[in-house]
Amino acid sequence: MDYLRIVLKNDLPASANRAAIAKVIQSLDSVAARNHLTQDSPAQNGDLLQFQLRHTGVPAVEIEILSRATAASGDGQNSESGKSSNARLAIIIDDLGSDLASAQAVFALGYPLTISILPNHEHSADIAREAHRRGFQVMLHLPMQSVANETPEAQELHSGMSPPEVASLMEQFLQNVPGSSGVNNHQGSQATADTALMDELMPVLRDRRLFYVDSRTTAATVAYDTAQDFGVHSAFRNVPFLDDVAELPAVRKQLELAIRGAHEKGEAIAIGHPHSATLQALREVLPRAQEEGVHLVQASELVH
Repeated sequence: MDYLRIVLKNDLPASANRAAIAKVIQSLDSVAARNHLTQDSPAQNGDLLQFQLRHTGVPAVEIEILSRATAASGDGQNSESGKSSNARLAIIIDDLGSDLASAQAVFALGYPLTISILPNHEHSADIAREAHRRGFQVMLHLPMQSVANETPEAQELHSGMSPPEVASLMEQFLQNVPGSSGVNNHQGSQATADTALMDELMPVLRDRRLFYVDSRTTAATVAYDTAQDFGVHSAFRNVPFLDDVAELPAVRKQLELAIRGAHEKGEAIAIGHPHSATLQALREVLPRAQEEGVHLVQASELVH
């Protein structure tokens, strides 16, 4: 089945915006009729409109129409709040790979989130391909050794690995998460503090033109500085994790902190996980964040 995603960016009144969407659907309906396709009734989910075109009853094209308001023109200030309208926020959703339903729930949000996928899980490759097809940025969520060694992955980067071992493991992981444009660490409080290991990892990322985001699971990390030393485009999580406590009020509060951080710093990278509370908080808070002038961007747009 083919997939078409249409994003309408405008600052029109609601009635004019609905008319624009209706015009797009009318155009699609004309194309469908010429190609002997029938159109399902659209389903509305917030700013996202979804429906399918069918050929002899079989789904042929999945269509998503996303309506987003653009920032109003002016001096870069939100007239009501006085906050900068140039703030940029990237949200990385970690730990995907095992559960297709969780991935579909993230896709359905309709926001330009960055998808970070653990390798060698049951659905790692399928989720990566589907995310890429839908226009999401895909990252490898790279398993790394932690100090406490809590719930380690079957394979992970660990202290003492030789350069060939690091390169070989990276090759295997990247094959399992196709289309990865960047990397961030899964756990890694031990590994990211190991200068020798980071010295071995960063040339691999540089040679493959992959960016790196340091999840900062330890204050002792040297990963970001090492990436910079080796010329790897990189950044680091600079606001609190969204869902260390995976309950809606707590996640909502953390997301508000991330938005505030984006306003104060100009740009911020936040990391969360596909918990139901996290997804619900994103549904509730992100529309308001955009109204306040926070631009949601992919992680690659904030690396340097």
